[in-house]
Amino acid sequence: EKVLDVIDIEQPIGVMVQFGGQTAINLAEGLKEHGIKILGTTVEDINRAEDRELFDEIIKQLHLRQPIGKTAMNHDEVIKYADELGYPVLVRPSYVLGGRAMEIVYNEKELEDYLKDNPPATNGHPILVDTYLEGLEGEVDAICDGEHVLMPGIMQHIERAGVHSGDSMAVYPPQHFTEDVKQQIVDVTEKLAVALKCVGIMNVQFIVRGGEVYIIEVNPRASRTVPFLSKVTGIEMAQVATRCIMGESLPEQGYTQVLLPESKAIHVKAPVFSFSKLANVDSLLGPEMKSTGEVMGSDHTFSKALYKAFEGTGIHLPNNGSVLLTIENKDKEAILPLAERFSKIGYRLFATEGTAQFLTDRGLHVVTVAKIGEKNSKDLPILDAIKQGDVDVTINTMGHDLSSNSDGFVIRETAIMHNVPVLTSLDTVDALLTSLENRSFATEAL
Repeated sequence: EKVLDVIDIEQPIGVMVQFGGQTAINLAEGLKEHGIKILGTTVEDINRAEDRELFDEIIKQLHLRQPIGKTAMNHDEVIKYADELGYPVLVRPSYVLGGRAMEIVYNEKELEDYLKDNPPATNGHPILVDTYLEGLEGEVDAICDGEHVLMPGIMQHIERAGVHSGDSMAVYPPQHFTEDVKQQIVDVTEKLAVALKCVGIMNVQFIVRGGEVYIIEVNPRASRTVPFLSKVTGIEMAQVATRCIMGESLPEQGYTQVLLPESKAIHVKAPVFSFSKLANVDSLLGPEMKSTGEVMGSDHTFSKALYKAFEGTGIHLPNNGSVLLTIENKDKEAILPLAERFSKIGYRLFATEGTAQFLTDRGLHVVTVAKIGEKNSKDLPILDAIKQGDVDVTINTMGHDLSSNSDGFVIRETAIMHNVPVLTSLDTVDALLTSLENRSFATEAL
């Protein structure tokens, strides 16, 4: 109603929905029904990108790869498809906003728990079930005039698939994509932009696994990476896209190349969170977006750019600090090389009994802390270690401790209340270590 009031007063020639995030895209259909002209990509073509089955058709026609997925209309279908695809699977309602209610589930019990909170086909939206592919994730924002395509740059995510792109750190130019992979990304993006009859801007997210590019999704709109890419490439993307929408082709604007040459400098985008200000929002990162802003670090080397990005987000760690490790069993092997690197740069390691024993058996010195509610233990209680400032950073991968009275949630919340950074993705930890290991050089650069 309010949108229509604005239109009545302003009397525009049409409305651009591409720059208002998912909320604006969701308004497109209603605006069209009221006879309001949608400028740029048409409502029909927006729907072809957003609707699972229509999009699958385009992927098949173009012979592109994507994780295998199914659309389930009821509870039994969700369970059946997950079983057919094989766990882990990514589940989400269709037409989600900011990855809301999207989860990676590892077994049937977790899926049943998910379905209790997100029954299928509510409000006419089915549940999408996808194979969860683990690999390097990346994204591009492309501008199209309906015929020609411009890609200012390719971004690589630091966290692997499964963390929402808005919450992941990203680096431009990509550090681990081969020339062949980059060319695949260009070809795939160009084909999709033209097939979807994109006029204006669109965002493509993909996974690189085994040297092959898989499409995760296409958003027929600008994403939050547009300001970052605009700044680091010097292309005013919103302006160029708007000119395309108003009928000025890319060649007429002077753009004849698809992918622009990469910059010499390296730029890292890092998310900023407001967990200390938001009640009952869990800091565990997953497919649901939780960040409220972002910062950028730029330098001539990846490690220095990382260091500046972490500093910008407020993660400022001492040279000889201490790290608390609260790790799920499945992550123990993965945490070992990271714990060794922390130890090597002079960090004390704190962990609960199981993790402490695992690391001690492998030659590391670890201070054992008592779990929450552990009676008769001589060890320092874990929450006290956080509260009294013994810990400089907490690494917590207790991904199934989501209820507000669970140990994982309480540890994360206590750390945030006491201004102790919480990292829940081991890829982010790896990036943090890279920046700490090179701190002496980075400090000189600042």
